[in-house]
Amino acid sequence: MTAHDTMEHLPESLVALRNSPVQARSTARLTALLDAAAAVVDEIGFERLTTAMVAERAGASIGTVYRYFPDRIALLQALAARNLERVLSRLADEVVDQRHTDWSSALEGAFDILVAAFRTEAGFRGLRVGDVIDLRPAPTERTFNSIVSNRLLDGMVARFGVADTAETRFQFEAAMEVADALVARAFARDAQGDEAFIQAARDATSAMLASHFGD
Repeated sequence: MTAHDTMEHLPESLVALRNSPVQARSTARLTALLDAAAAVVDEIGFERLTTAMVAERAGASIGTVYRYFPDRIALLQALAARNLERVLSRLADEVVDQRHTDWSSALEGAFDILVAAFRTEAGFRGLRVGDVIDLRPAPTERTFNSIVSNRLLDGMVARFGVADTAETRFQFEAAMEVADALVARAFARDAQGDEAFIQAARDATSAMLASHFGD
């Protein structure tokens, strides 16, 4: 699955490409723009990013940026969608890995992937999978974080026979939101992450899920 494929399957309010790339050259140009946006986010945060900064960093004209993105929010959403695709792919592989013999081990592995993304994925520390820029999504639409939560729980259900109920899904999503907030805090001032906050995130998510998943 490519970042473009992921973007096509998300609600329109979360990401909107003005033109979809149809040739390798166009795809490479789009990738360069997203790489440039990720670098800018790493340096100054998504709040201060402008389309002109991205164009300059990518060595492209401002017209090239607007060929694909109607505004800076759409550009950020596209970068978030790429982050989402990369994280989802790794999480899906991790949950079904045979070395995990129970849900707790699989959750630990998934958590390690999240922390690694903060440390190594350009633009992830500031933007993550995009819930920080969700523009009041409609109640019927899934946010980026809820997409991650549901996909990860799907793997848990299939792999370990976890009960698939509305209550379990709510608790799992709540746990993921807590983990996201604490890990984001861990990396707010430290590119490698404050281990105390990272451990607090591990402990909190395990505690929240133990009563639903069992010891």
